[in-house]
Amino acid sequence: MAYQTISNIFSKNESDLTASEAHGLATGMLCIENKTEVTSWLAELFPEDVTVIEEDKTILVSLFEQTRNLLNEEDNSFSYDLFLPGDDEDISIQLDAIRHWCEGFLFGVGYSNSSSNWPGETGEVMKDIVEFTKMDSEVEDDMDEDEKEAYDSGVIEIQEYLRVAVLTIRDQFLEASNGQQSNN
Repeated sequence: MAYQTISNIFSKNESDLTASEAHGLATGMLCIENKTEVTSWLAELFPEDVTVIEEDKTILVSLFEQTRNLLNEEDNSFSYDLFLPGDDEDISIQLDAIRHWCEGFLFGVGYSNSSSNWPGETGEVMKDIVEFTKMDSEVEDDMDEDEKEAYDSGVIEIQEYLRVAVLTIRDQFLEASNGQQSNN
């Protein structure tokens, strides 16, 4: 699924969200409750007075369900990844998308879990994600190759950290949920 396709849906439907932020929102919601209804996610994406055409809605539902499936993989192949612009984009665009993804993720987690009772390591990981929302995406235009390479490596490291963070949070909430069910 192309990042630009999803971005265009948000642009033409007057959403304040970016494609990466919407994916972060879906991921956050699904990490807390993997049975989250796609309609709950869709309701958060656009102003109430906007009607999204069926073709666009189908694409968005597909993104949500693909995210759900990747987060629920039984074989732990870790094929889940953040939905971000390609690495051929300017670093500032990539960093901005990561920041938006983190904002969406935090909103999604908060939407699905109003408690401040975080299982396991989740609290620390959430603090790290909050810090990523403060990241400055402004990058100097006149970087030399070494500086550009360092930024590229940094972007990859941040993405990998977030990918693992998502899986950690998912697992922590799943364990907590399973523990509560066995106590009942």
